[in-house]
Amino acid sequence: MSSPSPGKRRMDTDVIKLVESKHEVTILGGLNEFVVKFHGPADSPYEGGVWKVRVDLPDRYPFKSPSIGFMNRIFHPNIDEASGSVCLDVINQTWSALYDLTNIFESFLPQLLAYPNPMDPLNGAAASLYLHRPEDYRAKVREYVQLYATEAALRSLQRLPGEDSRAGGDSGASASSAATAAGGASSTNGAHVAAAADGAAQVSNNDDDESSMSEFSDAEPAEDMEL
Repeated sequence: MSSPSPGKRRMDTDVIKLVESKHEVTILGGLNEFVVKFHGPADSPYEGGVWKVRVDLPDRYPFKSPSIGFMNRIFHPNIDEASGSVCLDVINQTWSALYDLTNIFESFLPQLLAYPNPMDPLNGAAASLYLHRPEDYRAKVREYVQLYATEAALRSLQRLPGEDSRAGGDSGASASSAATAAGGASSTNGAHVAAAADGAAQVSNNDDDESSMSEFSDAEPAEDMEL
């Protein structure tokens, strides 16, 4: 049996590192597709909110950036409210193989929520409020946190394959399969890893897009995983 490629070993290592951290990770069928529970940064209007963020790792990871998208709604100038796509230069345009998944959830996303860039918006209404009526912006963010970014809101996310899974939409069936360990590392460190065979939110996919929007990529078929 051939050994995994260096890129595949790096992918497995980075995912296991994320699983072993404080983040709750839900594996969707392979270590290249998973959902991370992300908490809003302290001292920001997003503090106290909790979001599920879908991550897809391309075959060329870490040389090609991950694709990420928020599954439950968030009011932010650089996050599309309908699709959850994220406009963040460091994810697509300036991504480096020196970065890993923990950088995204412990640095890049917290900084984006704390310091939006209204000059490159995906949500024009949020950008306008942020620039011209900051108090109204903060109030709107808090409203969205209460409506869509609570533990109760996360439990309401749909789990039907191929259907919109964003919180606040039409109600649907919810199901997930039993927990599975990634190479045994998660059980050793007490991290929670659940295998959700029935999928999660779909986010737009366009490898030809030259913009800084983080989108799900059309990856080639993944290799068999060996840990």
